[in-house]
Amino acid sequence: MNPIDTLFQTLRAESRKAFMPFLTAGDPDLAFTQEALTAMAASGASLIEIGFPFSDPIADGPVIQASYTRALNAKVKLADIFAMLKATTSQPGWNTPIVAMVSFTLIYKLGAEKFIATAQAAGISGAVVPDMPVEEAEELAKLAAAANFGFILLVTPTTTPRRMETIVKACRGFVYVVSIVGITGERNQLPGAVKDMVARLRTLTDLPLCVGFGVSKPEHVRDLRDLVDGVIVGTAFVRKLEAANTPIGRLATLEELRTTCVSLSAALE
Repeated sequence: MNPIDTLFQTLRAESRKAFMPFLTAGDPDLAFTQEALTAMAASGASLIEIGFPFSDPIADGPVIQASYTRALNAKVKLADIFAMLKATTSQPGWNTPIVAMVSFTLIYKLGAEKFIATAQAAGISGAVVPDMPVEEAEELAKLAAAANFGFILLVTPTTTPRRMETIVKACRGFVYVVSIVGITGERNQLPGAVKDMVARLRTLTDLPLCVGFGVSKPEHVRDLRDLVDGVIVGTAFVRKLEAANTPIGRLATLEELRTTCVSLSAALE
């Protein structure tokens, strides 16, 4: 069984929900990313989403875009990200699934089969592909299914009911539910329409539903915990990475990541 499926099966049996923080790989460098992943896995993360830096992200707000730019300016390479993740997930006792947030352009350049095989060898359990239209996803979805690799697409507030049905059929692992119209970023409150969207999705699939975009505060998490199977928090973590550029900043940033992870994951309990 894929580690993502195992995790959600266990959480459902225990009436618990998944907390999924997001980090950019290589910001400020891959050594820090490895430290941060280890710290977050020990501080309440159920699974962790790792962003593969890309020059033209389509759904990310300014904070995550800036983080990607810093990583790309530091010459972070795809092979180096895989090597770092392999070193991380090979640590004794590691049991936190890793999910890649990756543009299809990067998958295409490497080759879909090779990407999936290399990702699995690095300990990655699945991939969120935010710029993959479901109409073009059949081949990649089949390759992921054959390899028992998670394949996650986004459902947004503007997705039509018919298209929702097509998207959830293509997904493996969980469905990424976008709570807002627009790009990633912290919000004061989440729109009430997310409840209707989740309710509709429940009639279409048994896959876990995880809500992201705009989720940044414990009160957001508490509002969602009885509705969804997991919450995804990105900008609230990535915003802290800019301060990790100095030796003192690295230590302080690691502690802030731990504290935020504990606070937000506790709101799910």
